[in-house]
Amino acid sequence: MVCAIDHLAAQAGVSMLRAGGSAADAAVATSAVLAVTSPHVCGMGGDLLAVYCAAGETPVALNASGRAGSGADPERLRSEGNRAMPFRGDIRSVTVPGCVDGWIALHERFGRLSLRDVLEPAREYAQNGFAASPTLAASVPFVAALKEASDLTTHSTPRPGMILKRPGVARALGDIAAQGRSGFYLGEFGDGLMALGAGEYAPSDLNESVANWSPALKLSAWGHDLWTLGANSQGYLTLTSAFIAAGLDLPEDPSHPQWAHLLIEASRQAAFDRLAVLHEGADGAALLDEEELTRRRSRIDPLHAGTIGGTFSSGDTIALCAVDSDRNGVSLIQSNASGFGSMLIVPGVRIFLHNRGIGFSLEPGHLAEYGPRKRPPHTLSPLAITAPGGSLRAVAGTMGGDAQPQILLQILARWLVANEPPGDAVAAGRFELTGGKSGFDTWNQRGNELTIEIEGHAPSTWDSGLTELGHRVKRTEPFSSGFGHAHLISVESDHLAGGTDPRSHFGAAAGI
Repeated sequence: MVCAIDHLAAQAGVSMLRAGGSAADAAVATSAVLAVTSPHVCGMGGDLLAVYCAAGETPVALNASGRAGSGADPERLRSEGNRAMPFRGDIRSVTVPGCVDGWIALHERFGRLSLRDVLEPAREYAQNGFAASPTLAASVPFVAALKEASDLTTHSTPRPGMILKRPGVARALGDIAAQGRSGFYLGEFGDGLMALGAGEYAPSDLNESVANWSPALKLSAWGHDLWTLGANSQGYLTLTSAFIAAGLDLPEDPSHPQWAHLLIEASRQAAFDRLAVLHEGADGAALLDEEELTRRRSRIDPLHAGTIGGTFSSGDTIALCAVDSDRNGVSLIQSNASGFGSMLIVPGVRIFLHNRGIGFSLEPGHLAEYGPRKRPPHTLSPLAITAPGGSLRAVAGTMGGDAQPQILLQILARWLVANEPPGDAVAAGRFELTGGKSGFDTWNQRGNELTIEIEGHAPSTWDSGLTELGHRVKRTEPFSSGFGHAHLISVESDHLAGGTDPRSHFGAAAGI
């Protein structure tokens, strides 16, 4: 089974499974098609993180997030009056994109089919055309003025179903299939990135893969083991908030306001110090310290919203999940950060560049301060779940900026505590802690300044109940993309059960 926000991508992944490929082959094929059909959320100019569960083995984590160029200079940014990393239009917020390195690393370690075959569906869509999804059609006007976005702006009136071709992307995929990473990083894309960088990158920045493998972080909750990436990912927040929530007295009925309140407070306690503690060199064991998490749980007042002092983003990202017949599973997340990312495009290949560098700090001496060859803190939070004996139980993931751990926590609680099937758990109305102006500055807020946004189709009982408990509440429209595009594939005794997010409008849970 494969779950993705685009049915073309999901079917490409399933075609790999039909051909005898592994979950890794399916994931790379799906991700590659999304890089063609969904440039408004992801692409080869972005980053990739994944957790892979090989049957009978301990889950491992793949970090293919890029590093700042060798010419990164925080003093120059500060001297220009910047107090935070530029959000768009500045190459300094573009770390070396890691997506393609991630594909290659995942395929080399766990793939069964040839890389050429795995990338061919994506190359064919880019070369011969694909039908634009409703979300892509709605996003095209945002880049209509960009010359190098002409692949997407060939129609005067963007509409769902319009046929788009991306020949530059097709060339890049063909180069990767024929030459591996050198065909991309040392080819037309790499040359274009160096030219745009104007000194931000050195040739050595592109010569070596940014992808690396490490043991996945683990924490137990609700009778299962949860696995994710260590720093620089914020995935640890999914694990820590679930650990905290598992020790609370959740009501049986998710429509009870106390259900939302306790999960909100678990999220708040897990993440209030995220900006201070998350950086590339953060100690995973310290982030998961159960004694500290138990102390934080004790701070939660079941009768009132928390008001934590100190420092506490709707990002545009894709998550996908795949499980093969041998019960190998992968949760993979690929991202531009915000929408079309930095709004900078590599000429010729016309690949949008992400703006993941916005995760850096410009505070002098901060552990996550922008600097040469450093990785920024990352919102991407892939998740795998295993049963007590170690067998794969599920893979899950979502987009959503700072809210990704909150979304996954709610899905986990509905699935493992309320016993809802994956489709219902994914589709159910959600809450989200929000603050600031983007989906990447939630934890800049202090005290009780955070607003609890409640999705339009979430239980109506939440509004008054949470307000009475002291939360600042705002109701939004139903099935809003601002609450993520999530997926969950669970392994049952004799079948797979999957749910893909109706908020993506074009996704699919596809299987054989």
